[in-house]
Order: sequence, then structure tokens, then C-alpha cells
Amino acid sequence: MNLQQWITGSSYSTLPHGFLVLGLMVGGAVTGMLAGLLLKSNEVLIRSRTWLLIIALFSLGTWRPGFAPWLFGFISFLALREFITLLETRPADRGALFWLFPAIIIQYFWVGMQWYGMFIIFIPVWLFLFIPLRLVIAGETEGFIRSAGVINWVAMMTIFSLSHVAYLMQLPVAGVGHGLGYVLSLVIMTALNDVFQFIWGKLLGGPKIIPKVSPGKTWSGFLGGVGTSALLAAFLLPLLTPYNHLAGAGVGALLACCGFIGDVVESAVKRDIGVKDSGTSLPGHGGILDRVDSLTYTAPVFFHLTWYLFH
Repeated sequence: MNLQQWITGSSYSTLPHGFLVLGLMVGGAVTGMLAGLLLKSNEVLIRSRTWLLIIALFSLGTWRPGFAPWLFGFISFLALREFITLLETRPADRGALFWLFPAIIIQYFWVGMQWYGMFIIFIPVWLFLFIPLRLVIAGETEGFIRSAGVINWVAMMTIFSLSHVAYLMQLPVAGVGHGLGYVLSLVIMTALNDVFQFIWGKLLGGPKIIPKVSPGKTWSGFLGGVGTSALLAAFLLPLLTPYNHLAGAGVGALLACCGFIGDVVESAVKRDIGVKDSGTSLPGHGGILDRVDSLTYTAPVFFHLTWYLFH
């Protein structure tokens, strides 16, 4: 396959405005790098460089619908491994934790098959029933309830929630044949909402929402982020998805709220564990969990809303 066939056969070539959106994403990261050089800000330069790498891997993983389960399966693996390193676990938990890794393969296998029935129940039913059984077999009762709850929640965050992004890619859209527009809309809106809430919070300040969990979160930042996200989504979603302008605005506001929840939930997890960042694998950003925390809430909500409305 030559370069022309590789490009024309991509998901981006069959999605109206696909390459335009990809170009804007790359342009934004490159602009950030140039700004870092001009301002002599090493932090901005490093963060922008990492964004460029993330965009490159994301575009490769969404180049074809069949690539998405591999990309997000790998992200689930990295997130799961990172989460486990943060936890204080018992020796008796190791057997149960081991089974989360083959669960990634199984969950994304359902995604690749587009078997919605198994995709939607495998983690929250079958795995949730299996994990306590595996802990019982280990024979240690002290700390059993905590371990069962923690391990099942880790599976929800790192495997089940993130697998919804890969399944979105498999959803057929009339005239396109895949769900790249859904994935682009979800990921862009989730990422930009974090930026919007940060900017509005810094500009306006004001009362904190949950100071003990996330001291930097203010009502002005949250409301400003919701409003800005709704406005942007009103224009972006109709370009990439079947949503109209009004529905797009509503979805933008909903994703902003869900992204906020995902962010503060992970903040609570890190405060409980006693760490500032979940890891150091993404220079300038922290760890994998620091980058996908909002996505763990926005992805399932956006997927099921889209499934209900259009599929």
C-alpha cells in the first residue's frame, strides 16, 4: 500500500472536515511549542511537545476504525498499571488484580466485534462477580470489602469507561461508515473543557466548589467552562456528527459537567493516596490517569446518549 492509498483509505478522508480538524489539533500543539520558545517557558514547551505526541498517537489509532480497540486497549493497560502502582494492596489481592489485565483484552474484543450486549455487561456484571470470588479463594478476610470495592472501581475507570471511546469509533454514521466524528468531538470537547475551566477560574477567581478535594476549582471556572464548551460544541458537533446546533450546545454543557466530575473524582483518589500526580509518563502532564480522568466520565455519558439518539 502506497502513501496515497494509506491517506485516501483513512477514516479522516471519509469524514467531512476530518483532516481540517486534525490539522487544527496539530497546529494548536505546534503553536504552543513556538509560544514556549518565544516566552522561554520550558513548561509550556514540554507540555506542547507532549500534546503533539499524544495527537500523533491518537491520529494513528483512529486512522481506521479497526485500530481504535488497539489504541484504547493500550491506554487502558497503561492506566491500569499506573493505578495499581499507586494502591496499597494486600498480598491476597494480587491474584484478583492479575485478572484485570486479561479483562482488557476481553472487553476490547467485544468492542472489535461490535457485540454491544457483552460489551455493556462484561465488566459491571461478570467481572464484578468474579473479583470477590477470586479474593475469597485467596482466603484472607481482613480488608476483603475494601479490596473488592477498590479493584472493581479500578476496572470501571481504567477499562470499562475508556472502552466506550473505542466503541464510539465503531458506530456507523450515514454517509461516513464509522464514528470518527463522535470520537473527535468527545476528545476535543473533553480536553478543551479542562482548559476553559482553568482559564475562567484564573481570570475570575471567586468561591471554591470543593476546596478540600480540588482547591483550584471555582464556581466561575466551572460555569465559564460549561458556557464556553456549550458555545463551541454548538458549532463543532454539527460539523462532525448528526447532532444539530441546539443539541450540540446541550451536549457540550453536559460533557463539561461530566468532565468536571471525572476530574474531581480523580483528585479525591490522589488525595486519598497522597500523591499530586498519578505518574510521570507524560512530561508536563503527569501520568496517564491525569490525562484521561475527565474522559472516564464523559465517554460513557456521550456514548450512551449517542447510542440512544442515533443507533
